[in-house]
Amino acid sequence: MDPKWEWIAKTCLVGLGGFLGANARYWLGLWITGRWGAQFPWATFAINVTGSFLLGVLLEFLAERGELNAGPTLRLLLAVGFLGAYTTFSTFEYDNLQLLMLGAWPRALANAFGSLAAGLVAVWLGVVVGRAL
Repeated sequence: MDPKWEWIAKTCLVGLGGFLGANARYWLGLWITGRWGAQFPWATFAINVTGSFLLGVLLEFLAERGELNAGPTLRLLLAVGFLGAYTTFSTFEYDNLQLLMLGAWPRALANAFGSLAAGLVAVWLGVVVGRAL
């Protein structure tokens, strides 16, 4: 394939994945906030943890099959595009700042350390599942 068209095709894959991931994040965030409220940033927490898990599953699955770099279609569409738009470190940081500015130090610390711990466990579980597939 002509390098120009290859670049365009890859950009479209990332863009499509990003469109789907951003919308998934938006709708899931609304649903979670509607269900559990906004006193704690449950939506951001859940989205980042599930995104970590899914990234672990996907990348390990592709690596085990030898397709991580050989056929970048799924990696670009799902890992870079979808999960890149679905998860959000910047929102996580903003949520923590808001909690700190409200003086809700226990909730801010619970979110910061809970997200880190849960995300690490989720990505590890994703790798385990990815290897099993």
